[in-house]
Amino acid sequence: MTILDIKNASKSFGDLQTVCDVSLDLAEGERVALLGHNGAGKTTLMRMALGLTPVTSGRIRVLGAPPGSRKARAAIGFLPESVAFHGALTGREQLHHFARLKSIKTGVADDLLERVGLTAAMHRKIRTYSKGMRQRIGLAQALLGPPRLALLDEPTSGLDPISRHEFYDIVDDLAKNGTAVLLSSHALTELETRTDRIAIMSKGRLLANDSLSALRTTARLPIKIDVRATADTAARLAKNLGGQRINGCTVSLEVQQEEKVSLLGRITGLGELVKDIDVTPASLEALYRHYSVPDQEEK
Repeated sequence: MTILDIKNASKSFGDLQTVCDVSLDLAEGERVALLGHNGAGKTTLMRMALGLTPVTSGRIRVLGAPPGSRKARAAIGFLPESVAFHGALTGREQLHHFARLKSIKTGVADDLLERVGLTAAMHRKIRTYSKGMRQRIGLAQALLGPPRLALLDEPTSGLDPISRHEFYDIVDDLAKNGTAVLLSSHALTELETRTDRIAIMSKGRLLANDSLSALRTTARLPIKIDVRATADTAARLAKNLGGQRINGCTVSLEVQQEEKVSLLGRITGLGELVKDIDVTPASLEALYRHYSVPDQEEK
């Protein structure tokens, strides 16, 4: 089932076009990472889906309803990049306020405070919270509902590594329960294994939109294979395989996807000459540069 349907959406502010002819859809339970440099149009696209920024041309639908309609608003949980709450309220009071606005039992809010790790601090004033704690309050309010569509703009900003891991566990749980998740982030490494699809924007345009494996295939960036030998056998290994010697004991090679199995077969055939093998496909950071940099260089 399609939760978010964006067709040829554009947004202009006078002569400035911030989103240009973007088409993107999210299915039930799908996790999509929205990548792009600052000013690429990511936040504007989310605001259009929320109904906060009107579409100049094209169409956006949330569960078949226009952005900003009652049905669409009820379906969405949103976490902005910069969250702001009333500093005089406690974390519990603030989340209870959001629960009442959504006609949700306050007990659900308490459960969410525990889910985001704020039970011990829920009676403290928000003005005493760190940035990461305020971000977790923001995440908790986005999960009230629960939402059919979660729009998360830089959701791990201010979170420590453990909290980031816990955040993605929550995203996984949302997706398993059918929530479509669209999140934008500059933290590319953590997205590689925690999203189903990557969408890359630059200068308001959608440059790529596919699974990580499909983007790698299309980009044809080389796969790096490091073969480790001993100091005594590294020369023989390099003679058989070619490649570049690194640190005396390692031979580094680069191949395309279709050459990988054949090369691994050759490496395996060398038997005791080989002590270890590391296979490293193109990283998401390298793919991001591949898809976005050519567009930036055209200007």
